[in-house]
Amino acid sequence: MNKVIWITGASSGIGAELARQYAAEKEVSLILSARREEQLKEVKASCNPQTPIAILPFDLNDFEHAAANVAQALSFYGQIDLLINNGGISQRSMIVGTQFSVFQKLMEVDYLGTVALSHALLPHFIAQKRGHFAVVTSVMGKYASPYRAGYCGAKHALHGFFDALRMEHQKDNINVTLVCPGFVQTQITINALTENGLSLGKDDPGTAKGLDRAYFCKKMRIAIAQKKWEVYFGRKEKLGVYLKRISNRLLHNIVLRSNVR
Repeated sequence: MNKVIWITGASSGIGAELARQYAAEKEVSLILSARREEQLKEVKASCNPQTPIAILPFDLNDFEHAAANVAQALSFYGQIDLLINNGGISQRSMIVGTQFSVFQKLMEVDYLGTVALSHALLPHFIAQKRGHFAVVTSVMGKYASPYRAGYCGAKHALHGFFDALRMEHQKDNINVTLVCPGFVQTQITINALTENGLSLGKDDPGTAKGLDRAYFCKKMRIAIAQKKWEVYFGRKEKLGVYLKRISNRLLHNIVLRSNVR
């Protein structure tokens, strides 16, 4: 039986690249999910045609249908071995001027949507006595940065939830890998929410000069295969994770000086 990998946020960026890379492997079946069905079809068409690929479009913040989405995903191949929680949105706005609905949306999509789907899939992993949750968080789940308060809050929350899940279900042979990238060359900044919930519509130098997407996804797949608990990517951004352990005040000052909105 092929290893079944379910990827959310698979219509573009990291998710789409992961789909193409996994499809190049042997004995793999894929389930691709995101809101945009047409883009998912395009991603599928760009993958190895010999790889079984099912498409399951849905919106992450549609919590009420999480169990139904899991049931539909299981109907494709009868099992799921790895769920890559990749779907999410970012933010670029000052706290004081941001509408509360923006913070709510960030928490619903980046945190609660991921939790709802993982929670609905968990009984299947327990029943089959194995499973793996890989969660694309961010280095912003380890420390903060201006203009990203809601995003940082949601990413920090993911770490708390999935660290607890790992503790509770280690006995069930369920693995958790938290993937914490810094800047990666994707559309995440262009699509980031601003004060009123509209997209920023432009890139920033950090993202534009970030890690090559294919390179990052290759390293991410290796970390997942090795069942790493938590991994960081981006030389400067990764240093921030370790610096916080030494001096949170020093990190605070460095981030303020180097921050780009």
